[in-house]
Amino acid sequence: MLYVGKWDRTGLDYLALKNQWHVVARVNEVVAERPKAVKLLGEELVLWRDGSGQIHAWKDYCGHRGARLSLGCVRKGEIECPYHGWRFDVEGQCTWVPAHPGQATPSSDRLVFRHYAAERYGLIWASLENPKRPLPIFPEWENITYRKVFAGPYHYKGNALRSVENFLDASHFPFVHANLNGDPDAPEPLKDYQVFKDESGLHTSEISVYQPYGDHRGIPVNARYNYSVFNPTTAYFVKKTGETERFCTFLNATPVDEAECVIWLIVAINFGADLPEEKILYRQDMVFEQDRLVVESQRPARLPLDMQQEMHVRSDRLGIEYRRWIKELGDELHVAEHELTSVGADAPLN
Repeated sequence: MLYVGKWDRTGLDYLALKNQWHVVARVNEVVAERPKAVKLLGEELVLWRDGSGQIHAWKDYCGHRGARLSLGCVRKGEIECPYHGWRFDVEGQCTWVPAHPGQATPSSDRLVFRHYAAERYGLIWASLENPKRPLPIFPEWENITYRKVFAGPYHYKGNALRSVENFLDASHFPFVHANLNGDPDAPEPLKDYQVFKDESGLHTSEISVYQPYGDHRGIPVNARYNYSVFNPTTAYFVKKTGETERFCTFLNATPVDEAECVIWLIVAINFGADLPEEKILYRQDMVFEQDRLVVESQRPARLPLDMQQEMHVRSDRLGIEYRRWIKELGDELHVAEHELTSVGADAPLN
């Protein structure tokens, strides 16, 4: 009844994502007394802060008459419905019905629906179900020798998993990012590289490419990339653009719906202390606008997890392993839910 999204919720891609952490806002977007509406995997959510400043993510819904809680406010550390003023505490318990102040409040079992929320790296994260994996690591976040710059958010009418795979693909550089990340008149062959998997996700060996405008200084570099995927919608690279210069990008692609996502970036660099932030953002904005046009054109919108559906070559190795990993995560939850359903069906009747 409450689901307004287009995603096939039985699909392995959806199953791989619904119990994972996803970025849904920056921390400064949710202030003390004002809830914020967001959307994740087709679900309309409300973000709000209690009296201690703790962040919460609930369905944007009050079960009394179906109003959006995001249109309400926060009073005395509790979220208040805009329609009849019903209030709910952090546990989801209804604490106040103004029309009947002298009566016991109704059970909250069907009034509100709570999800999972956390804050890290200046971002707000949410998960629809108990998260299977921890919040991802951003290796340079605590390193004071790296300057951090928030870029975006970039709104794509495209699939989040397609967007992450695009971020992980070095062979498109000379064409999508011509004369920036590659030379379209002399595209380099991409040398073979390895992909490794551990408990933190997927990682590559070094991938080397020549780039005419390799970092925010606007100079040509022989760039050397190491990619990682920490969670299904969280990816990262560290790019060596000199002997000591490092250009790192922490990307999160919010799966708003099947063919809609938001890209959140944090750039970390250990060079160019005098570079104006505008110059850093100029490069990021240009690259991700170029990517948007291609990602939005991809069909089908959803990332194919059947390896026979699209063609692959050796330079696609990371994308192949990424698709296999997404399928594996989806399969794991599908099996777990099937077993849970089977146990319930086999339970003895009293």
